[in-house]
Amino acid sequence: MNSMKLPAWFPIQHSRALAAPIIIVMMLAMMILPLPSFALDVLFSFNIALSIIVLLTALYTVKPLDFVAFPAVLLVSTMLRLSLNVASTRIVLTEGHTGPDAAGKVIEAFGHFLIGGNYTVGIVVFVILTIINFTVVTKGAGRIAEVGARFTLDAMPGKQMAIDADLNAGLIGEPEARARRKEVGQEAEFYGAMDGASKYVRGDAIAGIIVTIVNIVGGLVVGMVQHDLAFDMALKNYTLLAIGDGLVAQIPSLIISTAAGVVVSRVANDQDVGGQLISQLFAKPQVLYLTGMIIGGMGMIPGMPHIAFLLLGALLGGCGYVISKRIEKTVQEAAAPPPQAAALPEPEEATWQDIVPVDTLGLEVGYRLIPLVDKGQGGELLRRIKGIRKKFAQEVGFLSPPVHIRDNLELKPSAYRISLKGVEVGKGEANFGQYLAINPGMVTGPLPGLMTTDPAFGLPAIWIDSNLREQAQTMGYTVVDAGTVVATHLNHLITNHAAELLGRQEVQQLLDHIAKDAPKLIEDLVPKLLPLGTLQKVLQNLLSEGVHIRDMRTIIETLAEHAPRTQEPNELTAIVRIALGRAIVQQIFPTEGELSVMTLDGKLERLLMQALQASGPDGGGIEPGLADTLVMQTEQATRHQEQLGLTPVLLVPAPLRALLARFLRRALPQLRVLSHAEVPDSKTIKVTSLVGGQA
Repeated sequence: MNSMKLPAWFPIQHSRALAAPIIIVMMLAMMILPLPSFALDVLFSFNIALSIIVLLTALYTVKPLDFVAFPAVLLVSTMLRLSLNVASTRIVLTEGHTGPDAAGKVIEAFGHFLIGGNYTVGIVVFVILTIINFTVVTKGAGRIAEVGARFTLDAMPGKQMAIDADLNAGLIGEPEARARRKEVGQEAEFYGAMDGASKYVRGDAIAGIIVTIVNIVGGLVVGMVQHDLAFDMALKNYTLLAIGDGLVAQIPSLIISTAAGVVVSRVANDQDVGGQLISQLFAKPQVLYLTGMIIGGMGMIPGMPHIAFLLLGALLGGCGYVISKRIEKTVQEAAAPPPQAAALPEPEEATWQDIVPVDTLGLEVGYRLIPLVDKGQGGELLRRIKGIRKKFAQEVGFLSPPVHIRDNLELKPSAYRISLKGVEVGKGEANFGQYLAINPGMVTGPLPGLMTTDPAFGLPAIWIDSNLREQAQTMGYTVVDAGTVVATHLNHLITNHAAELLGRQEVQQLLDHIAKDAPKLIEDLVPKLLPLGTLQKVLQNLLSEGVHIRDMRTIIETLAEHAPRTQEPNELTAIVRIALGRAIVQQIFPTEGELSVMTLDGKLERLLMQALQASGPDGGGIEPGLADTLVMQTEQATRHQEQLGLTPVLLVPAPLRALLARFLRRALPQLRVLSHAEVPDSKTIKVTSLVGGQA
């Protein structure tokens, strides 16, 4: 016999998509079509098993989003119980006169063995379970879900800003940022869904009470009127069946409600609920000692069950002793002195191998920041530094040297220092375990913590405890951890010192990389037309003014064209800037079609041209009074541009561009100086400020 095969238009993976519609249709059919008692037994057993699976899954989840399907599971399980109630009610009312096994063995077992066949006991147990489920578990879980949904929605803008800050700093890539944004959205949707899904369970508890009352009253009427049963017999049969039916539905409902409470009430960390309870309840031996003494003292009171209390007190004291010994052993191991070093050998003569080259990029950290850079302890900063170098290479155009990291006991415990070729270029402090709440200028209130400034950009900031993170994000702060603070500072310094990081070795590696795709292009330029040192100087000139060198093909072709005429690096740089004009403008104005710029007043421009002709291209002979006036008026125009929310860009004639860029760089590092020749013809220029005149 040939095995049955699914048609080609019905792939196996689509069978999962049919599971939910089939379950819903089956539940609706259970409400309409009569079911035999055996089918009810199977479905009631499945309902109990499903509730236990849901509870155990909730207990072993590490964070709520690990069980993101829980609201839908809550709805399906509630509908399943209600469908079983309807199906069992039909059998109870039609076959209840035949005996307590009319609705199946499961209901009979709950009616006889769990409540002893006594319908009074059954009613009391049923009412107690319903009260516990309705007023305690479900109401508490619903309130937690409601508050969690509100806080999660309030914290969403701050979380999104933190993701954007990490992305802009190069700490994460676009795929990870997209995944984190999706997780933030899912978290808000989850708590919102849980807030609504908790109403299902409350409605289920009310429906359970009503169905049980209807079964008892309806059973009495059907038994006495239609089947001529005596009142006592009808009351006993139908009440036991109704109570058994109610209990067999309420117990799974209580289990599901408990699972809902566990999911929404836990605080997410790297442990499941069981791990949290064991590690936190039994972490302090003093607590166990005191509890054991109290329980033991209660056991000595006359009339108390002495054996139970004294045994439990001794057990708690023994657990406290074992835990205290374990803690002492851990402390001794941590405080144990290092093994004695072997006898030092006779010192050797100094050799050339003793000369250690200076690290191009170095990061030194205090001992409290060692966990950030230790692979054995997670070393989150190591991964972020890799991301910084990768983003730098993609955006700037060459691979920066590796960052050599080491600890320095001479630094403050929480301090770090960044060096370039052995010279310090930046330093700061980062409190490991705390978060830096940066004020971007739009926060709604203050926070308790240590006031400081962001080491990378100088913005006002506060070091806060981890429990204030959500509150800070809700108030509009950009919240980052200690590793992100160091990584952002390092990224800022690498970008600002890109020209110094481009050595001859990096230039040669860059040429070798380009030669893989265009070998002839490199051979015709270096060293035939241009020495490697001159090419390095041109690239450094570009980088010193923030111009990326990703378009090396255009740079090399332009140099190959003009190198036979001149070998002067500054002249070649000016020519290359014109060739890269479109990319330079795009880098400064990524979206605007209209360029809002500052220009020189005509009188000031003529004075500068005369000074340039008199002093030469280096501009060293500018008269001091004219230089002071130029700096002061340029600062005023730059502030005006920034107040308008515009990038400060000064547009000048081509002969003045290099002079003014070098002259103004120290006083106004944020100012970009462009020449008219570098602006593409397709761009519209709008003059918003005049340097040396009125706008």
